[in-house]
Amino acid sequence: MQALRGTGVALVTPFKADLSVDLEAFGRLIDFNLNNGIDYLVVNGTTGESVTTTAEEKTQLLAFAKERIAGRKPLVYGLGSNDTRTVLEQLKQIDFTGIDAILSVCPYYNKPSQEGIYLHYTVIADASPVPVILYNVPGRTGINMTAATTLRLAHHPNIIGTKDASANLEQYMAILEERPQGFLVISGDDMVTVPLISVGGDGIISVLGNAFPAKFSRMTRLALEGDFTQAGKLQRSFGKINPLMYEEANPVGIKLALQEAGICEPFVRLPLAPASEGLVQRIKAAAAPLLS
Repeated sequence: MQALRGTGVALVTPFKADLSVDLEAFGRLIDFNLNNGIDYLVVNGTTGESVTTTAEEKTQLLAFAKERIAGRKPLVYGLGSNDTRTVLEQLKQIDFTGIDAILSVCPYYNKPSQEGIYLHYTVIADASPVPVILYNVPGRTGINMTAATTLRLAHHPNIIGTKDASANLEQYMAILEERPQGFLVISGDDMVTVPLISVGGDGIISVLGNAFPAKFSRMTRLALEGDFTQAGKLQRSFGKINPLMYEEANPVGIKLALQEAGICEPFVRLPLAPASEGLVQRIKAAAAPLLS
C-alpha cells in the first residue's frame, strides 16, 4: 500500500486538566499534522496512551478522527492485545469505514514463542476487514519478533507491512532482503528513519512528527528521494531532543513539545507522571530551534 510510505504520525491523545479527553486540541493536532506534510495518521497507538483510554473514549477518538481527517490522508488504527480473542472481538465491534489499516502490537507480557506470534497474527489477519501492519516493539513487549517470523507473516495476503521499533539495522536488512514485493518495512524509531530508508525501508511511524511535522516529513521525503545529505542533516537536528522524549516515558516528552508548539497541554494519565521541572526546561530549550 504505497499510500503508507513516508511519514506516519502516532498521534498523542490530548487531555484537559481534569484528564478528560480534549477533542478541541485533538482536532488542532490532526490539522497541524495534515497541513504540514504528514502522509498518514495513526490513532490509538502507544503514544496515544491507548492503555489508559476507555473503550468509550477510543470509540469517540476514532469517530472524531475520521470526521476531521475526512479522507484527506490515510488513517491507521491501533488495535492489539496480548489476548488474541480480545482482538478478534474488537474486530467485530469497530466500524472500519474510513480506516485504511490496523497497526497491531506484538503480544506483550505473555512472552509467546515465535510460533505463538505467527499464529496470533495469522488469525487476526484472517479476521480483519482491513489490512494489518505488524508492530514489533521489544522495549515494551519483552520479546522480539524475528526477521524469520516477520517474513513468514509477510506472505499473508492481508498483512501489508511491519513497524519495527527494534532499531536493529541487521534485522531490518534481513527483512528487506527477502520481503515479498509491496511489503512495507517502517521504522518505529525516529532516529533510525534515514538509516532504514538508506537500505531500502519505506518510512516511519513517528513520535517527533507530532510536534515537528514539517521538518520531519521533509526529512523522510528527502531520504526517499535519495538526497541523504540533506535528509541526514535534518535527522541530526533531532539528536538533542529525541532522547528527552523517552527520559520520563513516552508521551510525556512529546506532549511538552506540543505545548511549546501551542497545540495541547502536557497532561498525562497515571501511572505516567507529570514531567520534572528539569525535563520541562531542557525540552523547551531543545524544541526552540526546531520550532523556529
